[in-house]
Amino acid sequence: MRGLPWPAKVYLVVVIGAAAALVGNIVVVPGQLAGVGEYGTLLVLALLFLVCESMPTLLNVEQFAVSVSFSAALAAVVLVGPEGAAIVGLTAVVSVRPGLPLVKRLFNGAQFAICGYASGKVYEFFGGVTGVPEVNDFEALVGPYAVAAALFVPLNIVLTLTMVRLASTERAERMPARGMAQFLLSYFGYATFGLLVAGLWATVASISAVLVLLPLFIARWAFGQYHAQQRSYDATIAALCQAVETKDYYTRGHCTRVSLASTMIAQEIGMGAERLRAIRYAGMLHDVGKLGVPTKVLQKDGPLTEEEFAAIQLHPMRGLEIVRGIDFLDEAFAGIMHHHERHDGRGYPMGLAGDEIPEFARVIAVADAFDSMTSDRSYRGARPVEVAVAELHKGAGSQFDPEMVAAFVRALEREPWQPPRKASPPPSDETETTTKDHDDPTMPIEVVGGS
Repeated sequence: MRGLPWPAKVYLVVVIGAAAALVGNIVVVPGQLAGVGEYGTLLVLALLFLVCESMPTLLNVEQFAVSVSFSAALAAVVLVGPEGAAIVGLTAVVSVRPGLPLVKRLFNGAQFAICGYASGKVYEFFGGVTGVPEVNDFEALVGPYAVAAALFVPLNIVLTLTMVRLASTERAERMPARGMAQFLLSYFGYATFGLLVAGLWATVASISAVLVLLPLFIARWAFGQYHAQQRSYDATIAALCQAVETKDYYTRGHCTRVSLASTMIAQEIGMGAERLRAIRYAGMLHDVGKLGVPTKVLQKDGPLTEEEFAAIQLHPMRGLEIVRGIDFLDEAFAGIMHHHERHDGRGYPMGLAGDEIPEFARVIAVADAFDSMTSDRSYRGARPVEVAVAELHKGAGSQFDPEMVAAFVRALEREPWQPPRKASPPPSDETETTTKDHDDPTMPIEVVGGS
């Protein structure tokens, strides 16, 4: 807790304090536990919750994981009422998840207790009957349960993401609306397991928890496999980027920043979740073709010969050749291949113009030039964001797609750009620095005839 920013500490104390007051009132005030029903049912649900909570699925966000334990908490809403659901959620405090700090256990238990109690009250308000349902009464559960789940899931996500946002010292990547919608839908899908537990309890009692565990953990395994695959993809891309950036000390981090700027533009123009992932990869790998350009050409001090400039102009095609076999890149191929085309048709490698240029390439062209201008280079310092934006406006309609420039400017107004920290001179044993940058529209490469 000592390393948390003060807003995160305040939020943590408020959430834990609210849960402590809630549970204390349930335990201490006479009659509050009367609605819990069978204590054996409460114990089984608490154990089911604890098993699920102790085996979460890691996500792509560092040190962040989700579990499907809320299925047990929602079953508790039906079987043991709001008070029982709060107690079931509180068992997250004793989770046996390896390496989980006490402060996180306390927060998890607190927010689950709050969500369980609030959902239980909503369930009762909409006519839901607490206790083991009769076989013929199952249909009457569906409506109130759906409303309870509709409160529990978003409330759980909001409480958790608020803590993540307040505790993070770096700017978090904004999840697009479509991605958030898919995330919520997957959670509501897992919420149906809670209804299944409650429905089966009328016929097979506590065995229903065991029957539900198998599909629940199959779902968890599938969820984990998907995110493990995504992490593998990201590691592959990062390795290729690192290989590219070893060619030039001053361009380190360029791929990551171009990827971020490209994602900002893509979100602004309304790309869907799958295309956002693809353009993030395209931004990371847009210069991978530099691996196929002789280092002496990239590092040359002074004008290039026509042959040397032709070698640089081939780097988008070289990049496509390098990554062609990576199937998951999908539409990213077009961004890598054509990000140096110009809106007026004077770009390379194919001289495409206007809408002939793939959308990914038009996005990356703006992001690429912007980061080049706002980053330190061996031949000049970083330009201010305002100067770079003015240069993008100047090139709109000739070098850049005006719509992409306008979208990026709108995105920058909403999320101010954080320029990279000033580059220190390279160590004496790292002498490879590019003297001219083919991405910088303000410093064009000089080309002389002959060889």
